[in-house]
Amino acid sequence: MGNGLPNFIGVVNVKRLLGKTFKSVTRNGDIISFDGEYKLLHIQDCCEDVYISDICGDLADLEGAVIIESSEEYNEDPEAEESGTWSFYKIGTAKGFVTIRFNGSSNGYYSEEASLIDKSDWGF
Repeated sequence: MGNGLPNFIGVVNVKRLLGKTFKSVTRNGDIISFDGEYKLLHIQDCCEDVYISDICGDLADLEGAVIIESSEEYNEDPEAEESGTWSFYKIGTAKGFVTIRFNGSSNGYYSEEASLIDKSDWGF
């Protein structure tokens, strides 16, 4: 799980979305919100930068249908100055699939990944 945040503050595995149905899936800057119940984001720290660089697919396809796929994959960014990671989150329903790509860079000490936050565990 990204950010090195312990589970007690709401970081959960993206597979937690499986089997759920959301009325609203929205993007606000570099945050994807699932009914406000879950948020896919990166909590910025000192010497790193993580942002959504691409969304392939339509977030509306994730609304009103059961999530049947929810996975994450990481790849090293070979063009990063010091350290870089591309994080891919593939989420899908019978209506369609969406891949959300976060691009992260740091001095190699800080996290470069996004995390799924469960509001009920943290309250944010």
